[in-house]
Amino acid sequence: MAILITGGAGFVGSNLIDKLLLQKRAVICIDNFDDFYAPKIKEHNISSALSRKDFKLYRGDIREKRWLSEIFKSEKVETVIHLAAKTNPRRSVKEPESYISTNVWGTTSLLEVCKDYSVKVIFASSSSVYGNTLSIPFKEDDPSLKPVSPYGASKLAAEVLCQTYNKIYAIPILILRLFSVYGPRQRPDMAIHKFTKYITEGREITVYGSGKAERDHTYIDDILKGIIRAIDKKFNFEIINLGDSNPIELDYIITLLEESFNKRAKVKKQKRLPKGDVKITYADIEKAKKFLDYSPEVKIEEGIKRFVDWYKKAHL
Repeated sequence: MAILITGGAGFVGSNLIDKLLLQKRAVICIDNFDDFYAPKIKEHNISSALSRKDFKLYRGDIREKRWLSEIFKSEKVETVIHLAAKTNPRRSVKEPESYISTNVWGTTSLLEVCKDYSVKVIFASSSSVYGNTLSIPFKEDDPSLKPVSPYGASKLAAEVLCQTYNKIYAIPILILRLFSVYGPRQRPDMAIHKFTKYITEGREITVYGSGKAERDHTYIDDILKGIIRAIDKKFNFEIINLGDSNPIELDYIITLLEESFNKRAKVKKQKRLPKGDVKITYADIEKAKKFLDYSPEVKIEEGIKRFVDWYKKAHL
């Protein structure tokens, strides 16, 4: 039996594939290699996996239900880890249609096929579903979720669809709300990667919220432990936060990067947050601790060091 990962050539997906292959698990990857960022980056992400006999890659779009169904028909899929999505809340404000299409219709297409083949689903949602909720730290049972971007709204809509398919068809579904994941292979549009690039190139960084906006940055290895532990758990329907539960100001992130490169950043501060941004993300992880024995281990200082080490090697 195989684990099927949608969006498997991306940041989280490719790191997850490497971990699962080390555990001798059979893995199927679906990815459409879209041009949201350079497809060659995603090609490189999975390059080492391509030589493995227990790995298969299917190039295509999850919105193509008939194509998806053919894969499920020919492969023995036990679990789907659904990572494929359009990301970046700010960009979603400018391109809402594409986010709804991929994140809502794509998820619906996948759920339809999972229903037909009785396959359990682990769905990667986002801290963006909380928006500017007044309940801090963010708890899974918060009744007042207030997304402030089409991206956050699309992820919340996909969560509701997951719950609906669980109720109607009894598909086991576990929703993991991921909080600001960072580490090797992080997307180039994400803050830590982007700041690193700009500092090394001597380019100006624009920091919104006067550098005081806080993010619950969570290192990739901690996130992967949570996802992998979820694979073998029995569940009907659950929603679980995966974060570090330790919000960090952007100013401190920049300081750590400056120290790593022994170079001052050129910073331009803007008081107002752009549309789609929130003041803080902060995960309550008590449920993750109980259900998944989840305990994040990599502190931000060590995580930044590991990311910088990877960045230097990747950009030689």
